[in-house]
Amino acid sequence: MKLLVTGGAGFIGSNFIKRQIIQNPLGVVNICVLDKLTYAGNLNNFTKSELQQFELVQGDIRDASLVEKLMKDADIVVNFAAESHVDRSITNASEFVQTNILGTQVLLENSVKFEVQKFVQVSTDEVYGSIDDGSWDEDCKLLPNSPYSASKAGADLLVRSYNQTFGLNTNITRCSNNYGPYRYPEKAIPLFITNLLQDKEIPVYGTGSNVRDWLHVSDHCRGIELVIKRGRKGEIYNIGGGTEVTNIQLAKKIVSLLQKDSSKIEFVKDRLGHDKRYSVDTGKISRELGFLPEVDFEDGLLDTVKFYESNPEWWKSIVNKY
Repeated sequence: MKLLVTGGAGFIGSNFIKRQIIQNPLGVVNICVLDKLTYAGNLNNFTKSELQQFELVQGDIRDASLVEKLMKDADIVVNFAAESHVDRSITNASEFVQTNILGTQVLLENSVKFEVQKFVQVSTDEVYGSIDDGSWDEDCKLLPNSPYSASKAGADLLVRSYNQTFGLNTNITRCSNNYGPYRYPEKAIPLFITNLLQDKEIPVYGTGSNVRDWLHVSDHCRGIELVIKRGRKGEIYNIGGGTEVTNIQLAKKIVSLLQKDSSKIEFVKDRLGHDKRYSVDTGKISRELGFLPEVDFEDGLLDTVKFYESNPEWWKSIVNKY
């Protein structure tokens, strides 16, 4: 069985690939990774030994001729490839539309052409918008509030259409905020950690009252594996961590773990269209596939802090490059 993973050198993708190399939970024989290798896709996420365990192709999912070549003998396609930072989407939405929507369409078109056994679209809880109380289930309306989340919602709808129109065996996963090792330091947790390690202030939007549910990347990857194995054709599955924390609580936790002073927390002008709260109902994936998060947030956060403390050459080389 051949597994084609797009965006496989990025944060979630590289953690997913490492699991396939070390544990092989899917029983794959061949793995091909297609990655554009921008700032978010980094070959240093892998050891030299790990790089020898899969085929790596540098390229763009919008490149139809390249995708066609790679898709010819693929059995399963997992699409992690995406422009994913909300702040960047506010200043340059076009790249998000091009990659997240048009790139996904290229993948879907070739998946139909070559009769791929399963196509998994890795999406986000942000497509639902913001929720004051309760949690979204998979039947909730899509009400994205940023160009990033709108582009992901558009891709999700394309995936659904290829299931309905062409009978392609698709699944969509919508995860809550991920954390763990090998994330480019622009998202909250790695940004807070690396700033503090450099004795810099950490920026917190507004009053820091925005709420996010945190999911360890290893739990997310395990959830995706379950969906690949047993997810019902055409279904959507929320994957959440079950740990809701305000941004100011998160900042204080990281300050404490690094034994820094709270004066390092700097409140900055709020992000445009900043969603107040995300919360996904994970009852469906729990009932149908037996998924439950295993990594305790406090333990996972401590391990993440230790990763960045122990690997300054990894994140400093990326930050200095971009």
